[in-house]
Amino acid sequence: MFFYNLSIWLYRTGIYISSSFNEKARLWVLGRKNIFENIQSKLNSKDNIAWFHCASLGEFEQGRPVLERFKEDYSNYKILLTFFSPSGYEVRKNYELADYIFYLPIDTAKNAKKFINLVNPQIVLFVKYEFWLNYLNILYQKNIPVIVFSAIFRKNQHFFKWYGTWFRKALRKISYITVQNIESIELLKSIGDENAIISGDTRFDRVYQISKTTKSFPLIEKFKENSLLLIAGSTWGPDETIICNYIKDKKNNIKFIIAPHIVSKENIAILQKKLTVKSVLFSELTIENVNSSNVLIVDGIGYLSSLYAYANIAYIGGGFGKGIHNTLEAATFGLPIIIGPNYQKFQEAKDLINKGAAFSIKNKEMFIEKLNELIDHKEKLADCATISKSYVYNNRGATNVILLKTKEFINK
Repeated sequence: MFFYNLSIWLYRTGIYISSSFNEKARLWVLGRKNIFENIQSKLNSKDNIAWFHCASLGEFEQGRPVLERFKEDYSNYKILLTFFSPSGYEVRKNYELADYIFYLPIDTAKNAKKFINLVNPQIVLFVKYEFWLNYLNILYQKNIPVIVFSAIFRKNQHFFKWYGTWFRKALRKISYITVQNIESIELLKSIGDENAIISGDTRFDRVYQISKTTKSFPLIEKFKENSLLLIAGSTWGPDETIICNYIKDKKNNIKFIIAPHIVSKENIAILQKKLTVKSVLFSELTIENVNSSNVLIVDGIGYLSSLYAYANIAYIGGGFGKGIHNTLEAATFGLPIIIGPNYQKFQEAKDLINKGAAFSIKNKEMFIEKLNELIDHKEKLADCATISKSYVYNNRGATNVILLKTKEFINK
């Protein structure tokens, strides 16, 4: 544990240093200022607490179906929701179905003990891959059930390495793990962990739910009119360079909506500079300017998942960096999906590629070739739509499996 605790100390020190010039780090630090006093002033010690923890916004959306069903099934419980990252907390700090929402104090032994004693949860549910060793130690000592759901494991993770002793011990302190695939089950069995079942991925339930309750955007309908529309979601610089080059040279009437992952004014300005054609900002879209450009830039958060409903083709960003963003949000609307080369950690991307509904590109030439192929062959667009939509529909149901398992620990 010495090296783990040292790494936590180094991480915290780095964040504090970065907070003087990095906005996200600044929010991370400010959000944890007087955190225990804040928690103590808001919590009612008589409440039955179910503690849900998510790393960030993506994990929140993944865990949301379980949280909402739990709230519905166990109305005598108060939901306490924590986030590690500002990108989750700052967007969802007013989420109405959670009774209490806080940043998670960083994982030191002292913080973990103080937090657990204050909150005194009756059950704890972590989404996907949050394995904080000090928190797990205290929860285990207090015999508080912990469920990690929609988890996915890969053989290159530290749990399965020679140096992963403390992480393997931490896994065994989790009451139950529900995983996304059989490979994860086999990996857990290889280190002697039998407390796991395959539930599938709750993101399928979430995106299907979104597709049935999508927001309406009349101005987007007007923007699209009778043209094909490509939405580029959660893009980064390398993605935007490829897309902007295509837009500059395009000889067809396809329209584009670009939704960058970073929506700061500085980043939007950089994107606008890359474009050599006129663009309109989503925040400034009106009936007067809606058809003044074939390119719309989304300069806000919370719209993308509903905007996919208007698209014919999706490009999902991140594939030229650490990894792609959420392909399922596009797939649920029956879209063919283009992604960059770094998708191997994402089972759904591999599945969609194998089924012929998603396509990986390595450079601008491949992007041009694939996009033009989809534009020129309407029957291929239709086939991809059917495959994508069916893939999401057929993989729903993880929420039910997780709630059934949770019920066993609630009733103990």
